[in-house]
Amino acid sequence: MPLLQKSDLEFDYSWTAIAPDDPKVTGKPDSTFLNRNEGYEVLAFINSFATACDLKQKDSGVKVERLIKKHLPGDTRSHANVKKWLIDNWKRFG
Repeated sequence: MPLLQKSDLEFDYSWTAIAPDDPKVTGKPDSTFLNRNEGYEVLAFINSFATACDLKQKDSGVKVERLIKKHLPGDTRSHANVKKWLIDNWKRFG
């Protein structure tokens, strides 16, 4: 079961994917760049990150969302770089 559901997210997002990024078409969100304004991509990224980092509390998932929306540098876009930035900066932000 995913850590977060759509209803757990604190920020507003677009929920309309356009092919070829539509997960109904591809089966997964865009694996290259994270679109911080597309809810399906952010939610999937948060849940994937939570699984990879063994996060079990919803508060941790909400913290991931908050860090992405409020603190992640604009030039940090690839999934791998976003994940690295989150790990490197986790303790910096409360």
